[in-house]
Amino acid sequence: MKIADIELGERPLFLAPMEDVTDPSFRYMCKRFGADVVYTEFISSDGLVRDAAKSLAKLRINDAERPVGIQIYGHLIEPMVEAARMAEAAGPDIIDINFGCPMKKIAGRGAGSGMMRDVPLMVEMTRRIVDAVRKPVTVKTRLGWDDDSKNIEEIALRLQDVGIAALTIHGRTRAQMYRGEADWTLIGRIRNNPAIHIPIIGNGDVDSAVRAKEMFERYGVDGVMIGRATYGRPWIFREVKHYLATGELLPQPTVVERVAIAKEHLRKSLEAKGDRVGILELRRHLTNYFKGLPDFKQTRLKLVTLYDPDEIDRTLDYVAERWGDFDMSAAVPAPLSHEL
Repeated sequence: MKIADIELGERPLFLAPMEDVTDPSFRYMCKRFGADVVYTEFISSDGLVRDAAKSLAKLRINDAERPVGIQIYGHLIEPMVEAARMAEAAGPDIIDINFGCPMKKIAGRGAGSGMMRDVPLMVEMTRRIVDAVRKPVTVKTRLGWDDDSKNIEEIALRLQDVGIAALTIHGRTRAQMYRGEADWTLIGRIRNNPAIHIPIIGNGDVDSAVRAKEMFERYGVDGVMIGRATYGRPWIFREVKHYLATGELLPQPTVVERVAIAKEHLRKSLEAKGDRVGILELRRHLTNYFKGLPDFKQTRLKLVTLYDPDEIDRTLDYVAERWGDFDMSAAVPAPLSHEL
């Protein structure tokens, strides 16, 4: 599979863009475990144009993440075009447009999946962005606004016509939010449409190596995107790649291995965000690294309240000592993907 001139090999895996999750340290960890493409958190076009500090901070990327995409969202063409130019100046490999976020504060303003109710505007916005930047432009969207307007087949063709380099489709409508199961039927139909010549990436409910292989084989997608199943589990990409190559499931990382991974993630988060913010943003991952450990409540509370990196490090050492012999194959798997 290729996105423009970016060669990704066969059956590549993508880390979904997720608000307050896919920061530089987490993107690094997922890349280390085999993610072929990673994306930033989604970035408001209005925020970029206004020089909002939080939005500008999300533009920071580094070479270890490549290929990396910066995802932007908005409901007005001119700010989106300007945001795309600003994103390109940050040096990503891909510019991605979010036409899929279902959250009311986004979709209700006509951005994200709200754009699916105005296809001509969606297409014109995409055309203008493609014309404004040199980097390949990709789009992430959903099946439609609701069950009565699953218009993704029309949208896929029209977006292809204005020059996008790849399309990611989440297998739910906006009305579904994250309820029910993702329906990949339309994703497969688009992938197998002879008029479609851009890569189609499937997304939604991929939470295991077995599930990823099933999506590749059943629907013929070019790539698979994984979202919330990566929480505290960046090694899912390694699991999927091994299973695709061998048909064998890797054993779950031991507690000692997870502690080493958590410590590396902590170091990267501190490097990227400093002590206070780096620790605050790491907490969701720290607890998920050890999901399923028995009698872990007090230690979990400690991990989500400590502010001193050395104390966190010592607490992680305690986790390795206390639960080092626990069989993690019995641990509860991560929740299904609720990506943007």
